[in-house]
Amino acid sequence: MSIHYPSGQGPVHFQKPLVNKKTSRYQSTYSKRGMSLEKEINESNQYYLATHQAVIHKKPTPIQLVKVDYPKRSAAVIREAYFRRPSTTDYNGIYKGYYIDFDAKETRNKRSFPLKNFHQHQINHLMACVAQGGICFAFIKFTTLDLLYLLPATKLFEYWQDQKNGGKSSITLATIKKDGIKVEYGLNPRLQYLPAIDQLIAIYEKGEKHE
Repeated sequence: MSIHYPSGQGPVHFQKPLVNKKTSRYQSTYSKRGMSLEKEINESNQYYLATHQAVIHKKPTPIQLVKVDYPKRSAAVIREAYFRRPSTTDYNGIYKGYYIDFDAKETRNKRSFPLKNFHQHQINHLMACVAQGGICFAFIKFTTLDLLYLLPATKLFEYWQDQKNGGKSSITLATIKKDGIKVEYGLNPRLQYLPAIDQLIAIYEKGEKHE
């Protein structure tokens, strides 16, 4: 099957990866360094779901079908399709009675995170969710440094608005360390991010009590 990306580049043909069945399902933390943030989150989500801690899933990317063959009446084969640009964020779900919504971003920069990695429609979506009492944030990973932070959406809104007003087009690592919550890595799950969400919920509940 050929799938075209929104940037207009040509079709990409996928091959089924080879799997070494002798490899343990859960490897050491060190051996999994270099894994994409998306895969880390997906594996952790599977663990949290299996252990009845949270129900959080990656939102499916909308696909526009271009060519479909019907070799049999009972089966259809997709020959060509395009990934549409996602309209909101990457993940959502429920945890401790709260609606959870977040996006995940990575950068190879060592000192700052470029705000261009976000889009206005994503900011608008997060703002709408926060307005309804949702717990919203962004995961920002500095891949070269192997550092991951949970950045509250309300802080992201401040940086975004400042940029629109002529301010900085990036967030320094020092600022993210100050305003974000560090997410720790472990073995099972690999990305242990629920404790970071617990801290964000505590901040939210504290603010609610003072209103």
